Amino acid sequence: MSELVPEPRPKPAVPMKPVSINSNLLGYIGIDTIIEQMRKKTMKTGFDFNIMVVGQSGLGKSTLVNTLFKSQVSRKASSWNREEKIPKTVEIKAIGHVIEEGGVKMKLTVIDTPGFGDQINNENCWEPIEKYINEQYEKFLKEEVNIARKKRIPDTRVHCCLYFISPTGHSLRPLDLEFMKHLSKVVNIIPVIAKADTMTLEEKSEFKQRVRKELEVNGIEFYPQKEFDEDLEDKTENDKIRQESMPFAVVGSDREYQVNGKRVLGRKTPWGIIEVENLNHCEFALLRDFVIRTHLQDLKEVTHNIHYETYRAKRLNDNGGLPPVSVDTEESHDSNP
Repeated sequence: MSELVPEPRPKPAVPMKPVSINSNLLGYIGIDTIIEQMRKKTMKTGFDFNIMVVGQSGLGKSTLVNTLFKSQVSRKASSWNREEKIPKTVEIKAIGHVIEEGGVKMKLTVIDTPGFGDQINNENCWEPIEKYINEQYEKFLKEEVNIARKKRIPDTRVHCCLYFISPTGHSLRPLDLEFMKHLSKVVNIIPVIAKADTMTLEEKSEFKQRVRKELEVNGIEFYPQKEFDEDLEDKTENDKIRQESMPFAVVGSDREYQVNGKRVLGRKTPWGIIEVENLNHCEFALLRDFVIRTHLQDLKEVTHNIHYETYRAKRLNDNGGLPPVSVDTEESHDSNP
């Protein structure tokens, strides 16, 4: 009998190290045009950005968002009169707008939460907000697992939550801590001190330091979260924001006044005009640059890659690894008697 000779095991493939080629030697390739291609595509399709505002009534939430995007994107609650009742529970109101600037279209959705923190008993008033945020993740997940998927899934996920802190000058309320403790795990929270013009410069500086300390002591992570810094450059830039700017002390106004021959957004007081975009008066410009000009794309990416992925993994795990029931199937079940 002939001996069986075992077949030699194939050696595992070793990935080749990328070889750096000086493209100048071979002529122009054109890979640098990818940025321009992406820009053109984005200009055609536009993009979504969904921002939530949370805080007690009277802190100027709607005014600040209108100032942020220089248009009437959020309805003011100033029309409220004594005959109308304060909502007994937290309501969620989403208002969508299309803003265009320089040929780029942005579908902006502002999610307001009237009734938050306005009750005598505010216990668990953050729950409807967390439920809404998770419902948007669920909606996106169901669209993703559909066999016939849409080419572009509508994105209603909350990319950013501006949390308005009352300018007491003392410390955070238990409600503030409770909200941020629960919601920081599911959404990017950016804390802002509202109506900062009611405090002196010294009071503002001390209050900001106190708020940062309280958030740290209570283990509350606000955006930009330390663990998501991608490199040293990110860490250096974000450390400065975390240690100096947060929480942003802001003033909002959509009224214009004449100051030194220029039209400026501001608030008129007996002692002068508080200019919204003047860094010597408040930190609105820092907040605007942070949310729109430097970190908007990152807010969307952290929402998708971290918060949504955490929800998705938990949801699939709870479902035994199976995708959730599609929207169409669910609706057909509901319609059956």
